[in-house]
Amino acid sequence: MRDIIWLIIVLLIIGWLVGYFAFPDLGSIIHILIVLAVILLLYRLLTGRRL
Repeated sequence: MRDIIWLIIVLLIIGWLVGYFAFPDLGSIIHILIVLAVILLLYRLLTGRRL
């Protein structure tokens, strides 16, 4: 269960990369995925849980 956040982060980054290169016309909507991944990563780091 503790690795689920890492799984979500990786999936969001992969989705962002695919969306960025496959659908460049979507613009800022694709970047929402990377913002969510960064927020989850910061949450993981700030809660003090082991990485």
